[in-house]
Amino acid sequence: MIIFNKKSDLKVYLQNIKAYKRSVGFVPTMGALHNGHLSLIKKAKKNNDIVIVSIFVNPTQFDKKEDLLKYPKTLENDKIVLESADCDVLFYPSVKEIYNENVVSETFDFDGLEHQMEGKFRNGHFNGVGTIVKTLFEIIEPDRAYFGQKDFQQLQIIKKMVNKHRINVKIKGCAIFREEDGLAMSSRNTRLTPEQREAAPFIYKTLKRARIKFGTENADTITKWVENEFKNHPLFTLEYFTIADEKSLETIQNKDSSKKYRAFIAVFAEDIRLIDNIRLNNL
Repeated sequence: MIIFNKKSDLKVYLQNIKAYKRSVGFVPTMGALHNGHLSLIKKAKKNNDIVIVSIFVNPTQFDKKEDLLKYPKTLENDKIVLESADCDVLFYPSVKEIYNENVVSETFDFDGLEHQMEGKFRNGHFNGVGTIVKTLFEIIEPDRAYFGQKDFQQLQIIKKMVNKHRINVKIKGCAIFREEDGLAMSSRNTRLTPEQREAAPFIYKTLKRARIKFGTENADTITKWVENEFKNHPLFTLEYFTIADEKSLETIQNKDSSKKYRAFIAVFAEDIRLIDNIRLNNL
């Protein structure tokens, strides 16, 4: 595995790769790698000649400075993980290398996708996401880029950005990778106490029960049921639960049999924020 810290060095390497018409798959990460990341790398390895993984904890997508400071950083272990996954290239730039001296986001218009769910609770988050992903795409110019569906709203927003800015990359959304007990894999899971970790599968169990209810009950009734479930939980505080149209991400009022729906949830375990989602109908 080759490691690059400088944009210029990586670009020289990529010029040689592309001169031989070799395809490039890209997996952007913020490090603290887990099996969910490895599943993305595996898919990228299957469909591309070269796979590049970036590790960059992007400051502009954190609305709370303390969350940025507490985000787990495990670079040495991440290198071992990437070597074992046969990753070809690690791009590990500094904040200065990406932003120079101007650590601010661009402003994006995602046609309203940015105002739903996460956008209501994380001020400026998707401008930060758009800024770093667009920057990395411009540096690497991958043929395909791989994102997990745990951050489904982010996935839809990146697809929108690629379309609106006419960026020549295929976005591949990959299934949520879960622990054996159902908890969606996340770098933040390492911060959970043993008691919180043991209780955390409650989140996915609640989503699965909501999916069953969706067959016979309306969205408002299901939402109230979920809110009540978390009111009674000693370890978790519900930030939001919503049932939304997969395409527009707008909370639904009435079901339409021609549309795909998904339930989205965000939960706090003290100051640790966990998100998840689940497809509700199979079209």
